[in-house]
Amino acid sequence: MVKLFVGGFPLEMTELELVKMIGPHGDVETIKIVRDKKTRICKGYAFLEMKDRIGAENAVIALDGTPIADRVLSVKINDDFVKKTPPPRKSFGYGNNNNRNNSGNRPNDTRSYNSQSNYRSNNEQSPAGDRPRRPRKTM
Repeated sequence: MVKLFVGGFPLEMTELELVKMIGPHGDVETIKIVRDKKTRICKGYAFLEMKDRIGAENAVIALDGTPIADRVLSVKINDDFVKKTPPPRKSFGYGNNNNRNNSGNRPNDTRSYNSQSNYRSNNEQSPAGDRPRRPRKTM
């Protein structure tokens, strides 16, 4: 399927009238006239899906630049319709930055504040100013 952008048609035009205008050039699968959310008034453009590219190209050649009432019709093939791969998502969670040290209340932190294993034994030399941590108080 090929998606067409149709703009510049009169605001009073209905989906059926638009399909009758484009239908002779190719098979129209779906149509969506863009309207204002509150007032439901047509904004003057629509998106159509046509069955094949040949019909879409025929519609563009035949109808682009055609005057309708006091407006000029614009018909373009919307190549943005092809699904693009989204950019990679940025994660702000834990474990994505290996340059950070393993400290704080992170899920990979294996320290236990309630066990005696965090205290240094008498045989180990501790750096200056380093002292054992106290267990957290629970309320």
